[in-house]
Amino acid sequence: MAAQMRELALTQFGCLDFTAATEGDQEIALSYWPDEASIRAWKQHTDHLAAQQLGRERWYASYSVEIAEVKRRYSHPAK
Repeated sequence: MAAQMRELALTQFGCLDFTAATEGDQEIALSYWPDEASIRAWKQHTDHLAAQQLGRERWYASYSVEIAEVKRRYSHPAK
C-alpha cells in the first residue's frame, strides 16, 4: 500500500521527492511538494483517503504531520 501511494504521489500529484526511514517500530517519512495546493489535492484523492483509513485501523497507533517550507537546500559535492 505504501509503495502504491508513493508512486501515485510522485506520478500524478507533483510530489518532488519522497524518503522514508524506519528504526525499530518508528518510521519517519519526508515528502517534498511544489505547493500546498498539491498537498491538498493529494489528501483528497480517493485512494489516499482509503489508505489513511486503513492506516488508522491497522498499522499506526498514532502519527503526526508537519508541513514546513524549505528556504534553502545545499549538498556536497554540489549538484
